[in-house]
Amino acid sequence: MWTSGRMSNAKNFLGLGVSLYFWGLMDLTTTVLSGSAKPLTKSQEDNLSDKLLLHQRMKRSWVWNQFFVLEEYTGTDPLYVGKLHSDMDRGDGSIKYILSGEGAGIVFTIDDTTGDIHAIQRLDREERSQYTLRAQALDRRTGRPMEPESEFIIKIQDINDNEPKFLDGPYVASVPEMSPVGTSVIQVTATDADDPTYGNSARVVYSILQGQPYFSVDSRTGLIRTALMNMDREAKEYYEVIIQAKDMGGQLGGLAGTTTVNITLSDVNDNPPRFLQKHYQMNVLESAPVSSTVGRVIAKDLDEGINAEMKYSLVDGDGLDVFDINTDPNYQVGIITVRKPLSFESKKSYTLKVEGANPHLEMRFLNLGPFRDTTTVHISVEDVDEPPVFEPSFYFVEVPEDVEIGTTIQIISAKDPDVTNNSIRYSIDRSSDPGRFFYVDITTGALMTARPLDREDISWHNITVMAVELNNPSQVGSVSVTVKVLDVNDNAPEFARFYEAFVCENAKAGQLIQTVSAVDQDDPQEGQHFYYSLAPEAANNPNFTLRDNQDNTAWILTRRSGFRQHEQSTFYLPILITDNGRPRLSSTSTLTVHVCSCDDDGVVISCNAEAYILPVSLSRGALIAILACIFVLLVLVLLILSMRRHRKQPYIINEEENIHENIVRYDDEGGGEEDTEAFDIAAMWNPREAQVVVKSRQDMMPEIESLSRYVPQTCVMDSNVHNYVLAKLYEADMDLWAPPFDSLQTYMFEGNGSVAESLSSLQSVTTDSDQSYDYLTDWGPRFKKLAEMYGVTDGSGALW
Repeated sequence: MWTSGRMSNAKNFLGLGVSLYFWGLMDLTTTVLSGSAKPLTKSQEDNLSDKLLLHQRMKRSWVWNQFFVLEEYTGTDPLYVGKLHSDMDRGDGSIKYILSGEGAGIVFTIDDTTGDIHAIQRLDREERSQYTLRAQALDRRTGRPMEPESEFIIKIQDINDNEPKFLDGPYVASVPEMSPVGTSVIQVTATDADDPTYGNSARVVYSILQGQPYFSVDSRTGLIRTALMNMDREAKEYYEVIIQAKDMGGQLGGLAGTTTVNITLSDVNDNPPRFLQKHYQMNVLESAPVSSTVGRVIAKDLDEGINAEMKYSLVDGDGLDVFDINTDPNYQVGIITVRKPLSFESKKSYTLKVEGANPHLEMRFLNLGPFRDTTTVHISVEDVDEPPVFEPSFYFVEVPEDVEIGTTIQIISAKDPDVTNNSIRYSIDRSSDPGRFFYVDITTGALMTARPLDREDISWHNITVMAVELNNPSQVGSVSVTVKVLDVNDNAPEFARFYEAFVCENAKAGQLIQTVSAVDQDDPQEGQHFYYSLAPEAANNPNFTLRDNQDNTAWILTRRSGFRQHEQSTFYLPILITDNGRPRLSSTSTLTVHVCSCDDDGVVISCNAEAYILPVSLSRGALIAILACIFVLLVLVLLILSMRRHRKQPYIINEEENIHENIVRYDDEGGGEEDTEAFDIAAMWNPREAQVVVKSRQDMMPEIESLSRYVPQTCVMDSNVHNYVLAKLYEADMDLWAPPFDSLQTYMFEGNGSVAESLSSLQSVTTDSDQSYDYLTDWGPRFKKLAEMYGVTDGSGALW
């Protein structure tokens, strides 16, 4: 029988001996019952009697009780745990005990002769609370098991070696100020790693070490509550509370741990607002625009957050309809602004009564009120010289994009609000119109177009028109003018992208090869709708046909079958696309169709046409000759282009010709009304015709001709002067070949009325050393100084 070395386990082993006897009897009974129902023989009865006696002497059972050992043993010798013993052990060392299982040989060892079990390592119940092991008794000589293998448990008994710990600390909590005594703040929890089922090692008691008399803690639950009434945040806002947790039920010798709880008193609305000043003096210019700031008032509130929010209002005074007050939500100040335009001539001062109040009140603190206060504001209006004022203050103009240059699209009006009523001059802020699309008449304020408008390029123009007082240019007013360019159908539709289709040689008639779509830069109000058809030159195309899907797309279909690469590898199909605008515009786009070799499923294999007859190979000499010819032709073309580009009209003009300043020269005397080559007189009366038809003289070079179109001319009809000038200005900007007005051609000659004629050095073909200045003496007294400087004198000092 297995026995242990602890007397506390004797009772368990007694029961196990009975169990062993029972199992032996069962074996015998089985033997008896397995036979027939015949009476037992004499030998059988003796055998049964011997077995019963044997089982009475040998009691065997499994050892499955527990051993106990204390943790944290600090001695130097191995810690004795217990003893295993078998009834078959006679003490002669013939039995060998073997220990296996959890920790065997590492944590626990067994004396294989005596069966004593020792712990050879320090045990910690918090790391492992029990070990399951197995013991076996063997015959030392034969190794045969003398007892069945037995399993038992070694439990580690706890000692108080762990202090309570606040795993979630330090804590942060808040509680409203002025809270009643006993208001819950936060619950703290300490954890003790010791065994809660064994003794008081894990029984924790809470106490407060710091934070009294403001707070208290429940010793059992760790719930922190307020302990003092009327705690005021404005007096003290932050509290640091230290809580202790002690095990062993708080008894002497218990281990303790602490944590910090940072408690903040949250704000409540218990302080009414108060103005720091009972009277404010403010000044405002009469030119202050509407919504401009006049001044600020502030009411102080000791609370914070939502409880310190203010709402300011005007409750009395003679300026309730002239001024307004708004609350700044960031700084809680009242901002007084101008509600209506001011006039020093009408009223010079105003008085306002301003109220500041808390919008969020708490009923339990109303007795501390009232939660509102008032102050008086005196506002003085100062006189200023005001800039011109536009009426209206904003302009919105819609203009079609095909409007002609010089067309008046809006009259901008401004006036001087002062009594003097000075004259106004208008101009455009060029930073708002960098493209110079518009021009404003300096006196009338008529806003006109100066360049063609294109909605597809710029659909909106935001320009600023300025008005300046004639007598005081420092007074400048401005107004924003928004010009919306209305769409005109001036763009033809075209393919949305480059389309390249492929058709198989084995394609059948009516097969879809490509779906095309179009885009149009225009934006009609009724939406885009395109109509597709084959171009007239391809209307009877025998290879392909087109189907308009009526959804802005079209299908390209084969009209026949039997395409062959070697016959024609590429087809070009012109498609006519028409939009729905007024007037309708159309364009022709070309679809490129390649003939390809495909498999039976229509998958393209190759689109390269393979020639059936190879061309005759050219010799190397022939190739070199061809390349040389091409190179010579390219050189000649480049030389001709270069000579044309650099050829210029000479600036020297015959002296006999009469050239006036800012007037182009004539090669003839002029034929009066019969002279139709010099100027188009009709263009002077109708400037719009000058934009379209520009008659050119056949006897003038391009530079001289372009100059004639930009010479300022007098228009008989005053209403057309601006239109004509704007049109000419636009033409000058667009003509890259036109010389500037200050070119040498304008000032080359003195004129026929001067005896000096031309003074230009461009006609001088000789050097100064070859030039004779004797003729200067013949020009009279006005050229005497030049004659003295350049004339040749003899030895006596006289000119010769």
